[in-house]
Amino acid sequence: MKIRSKAIPFPAYVYLIIQTGLIFLAVMLTYSPVSAEEALSEARVKELALEAILENPEIIEQAIRRLEQVEQQRQQAQVVSILTNRRSALERDENAPVLGNPNGDVTIVEFFDYNCPYCRRVKPEITNLLENDKNIRLIYREWPILGPGSLFAARAALASREQDMYEEFHWSLMALDERAEETTVLEAAVAIGIDIEQLQQDMSSPEIESHIALSMELAGELNINGTPTFIIGNSIAPGLVNADRLAEMVQQARIENN
Repeated sequence: MKIRSKAIPFPAYVYLIIQTGLIFLAVMLTYSPVSAEEALSEARVKELALEAILENPEIIEQAIRRLEQVEQQRQQAQVVSILTNRRSALERDENAPVLGNPNGDVTIVEFFDYNCPYCRRVKPEITNLLENDKNIRLIYREWPILGPGSLFAARAALASREQDMYEEFHWSLMALDERAEETTVLEAAVAIGIDIEQLQQDMSSPEIESHIALSMELAGELNINGTPTFIIGNSIAPGLVNADRLAEMVQQARIENN
């Protein structure tokens, strides 16, 4: 899985570079005719370490690469730990919409916002994936982070579950040419036959607030910072991901599950 690596602090680079230099120095001292007093001199150790680095500048590049690898491995382990601990909330939340095959062997969780242009553009990739793999559960986590219109759309979409219209309404909102705002959302609802009066009443239900709150909580724990973001097994894929890449992640998750 690809994790966005964070910048490594300069002092950490220095520490690892010096540490590498000292290892190199230890080998030098083994074969160098220096006295015991000189070998124990802190100033002399620093001097020889610096000389080793200057004579072998590739040490710096190697140290930086190694430090980045260590940081990526640490982040990967942290993410896997969080995913393991929060697997039930991510994949088995009864208060989350489920598309595809409810009994599928692999679950895809998508964090999205109706006003996210990339979420709209990924729609055909999702529908293509579901058409070609009938054993996928798709969990939608409404994560309205792009303004009041997004929040209104998320609440309306979740409320449409009371009329068994979520899936149709979801795709209608994803097909909007303009921003999802109160007017455009209600127009889309009317167009597919949703009872607007009931919809507006249901939008204030505590289940809706609970769903959105959990989306915010999970996104924070997993350091998700944009939409769409897909979670499949132990992998997280942000951004516009095509159907082939999603299918690869699904197959990897199946391997992990066996």
